[in-house]
Amino acid sequence: MDSAETKPEPKYPTTTERTSDRELVVTRRFDAPARLVFQAWTQPALMMRWWLPKSFGMTFVDCEMEARTGGTYRFVFGHPSFDKPMAFFGRYLEVIPDSRIVWTNEESGAAGAVTTVSFVEADGVTVMTLHDLYPTKAALDEALASGSTGAWPEQLAELEVFLAG
Repeated sequence: MDSAETKPEPKYPTTTERTSDRELVVTRRFDAPARLVFQAWTQPALMMRWWLPKSFGMTFVDCEMEARTGGTYRFVFGHPSFDKPMAFFGRYLEVIPDSRIVWTNEESGAAGAVTTVSFVEADGVTVMTLHDLYPTKAALDEALASGSTGAWPEQLAELEVFLAG
């Protein structure tokens, strides 16, 4: 890879750890107040600017979010190899402004993971901790094997760049 293709190292690395048979925990720091990090996770126009890793070669076609306790979300992605767009959707179980978001992942038709993301700010730096709790060990094993959980470092690096701008 030549220097033109080298990506800068993120200021803060993303850590991803399997903490139990059913849980994956992702942690990242951001040089931004919690309210801005929270907004990036809850406003459709902002989410569409960082959520989808560029390496996926996909487009973020549509983003609907009603980020409140009891609200819903729906993300639609396109790719040249897809026959039709792919949707991811679920419900918000808890939304505490600038602090915590809990949502379901319902696109598989079966019980999916429940994701909890929290934001803790100190001195202008926000620590974001994400917990994905899968319904079974096999479901987490499958997610890890498919690589779907491996996008977090790239996604959160995109969020870092977005927040810096």
